[in-house]
Amino acid sequence: MRLVSLTCSNTEIVWALGALDWLVGVDSNSDFPPEVAQIPRVGPDLQIDLDKVEALRPDLVLASLSVPGMERVVEGLKKRRMPHRVLDPQTLQDVYADIERVARWLGVEQQGRYVVQAMQQQIAQARGSLPRWVRPPRVMVEWWPRPMIAAGRDSWVTQMLEALGAQNAFAHLPVRSKPLTQAEVEEAQPDLITVSWCGAKKLRPEVVLRRALNVPALRHGQVFALEEAYLGRPGPRLAEGVKKLAELLRNVPVWQYGASP
Repeated sequence: MRLVSLTCSNTEIVWALGALDWLVGVDSNSDFPPEVAQIPRVGPDLQIDLDKVEALRPDLVLASLSVPGMERVVEGLKKRRMPHRVLDPQTLQDVYADIERVARWLGVEQQGRYVVQAMQQQIAQARGSLPRWVRPPRVMVEWWPRPMIAAGRDSWVTQMLEALGAQNAFAHLPVRSKPLTQAEVEEAQPDLITVSWCGAKKLRPEVVLRRALNVPALRHGQVFALEEAYLGRPGPRLAEGVKKLAELLRNVPVWQYGASP
């Protein structure tokens, strides 16, 4: 089968399913695993060159709506009548379902079940490494610094944190992500902030630490860089992202959250 992937997350799903050799084209941002460097590029996710995609004669194009603005690319695939499937996950459970769905499309159902089970086991192990808190630590996952944009309720980040006994500081906002005012951040009172800027070449926690915000995360210096690749790509590496979140939470002073024995 000749596959073209238009987002990093789709590329990583194909890799986890053991079908990397079937990829004949990927978007310009796909960077994992390293072997994808040898695969022809079809452009950035929001500026996919559909002529290049069509020239690759794909049996299936894996698109996604997890990147805002991808609707235009999907519409272009429809107009050209190229065989394609669209993933649009919001929750962690949606990500599991998408992995198994892609596995069915590729005829590797058993591998899809294995990948999901492995993710769930890794997440359970990460939870077992943490203390039991009197209240859940509130975490802000920041996608962009100016304006401050963070993950809201309708993001898989919410379930990733809940799996660890923590809480998305903006789980009360019924959105995938949202630009935030200073007042909104102070009202949420995050205990920990991850600098997970999408598409940024360098993550700079010091930018966040210099903000004049009255929140526990800044008062106690609990601001850390955590690559968007582990939090923002709805695929198999989210399990590793949960593990990295657990490492950050484990190193935060226990007294900050009032952990129980």
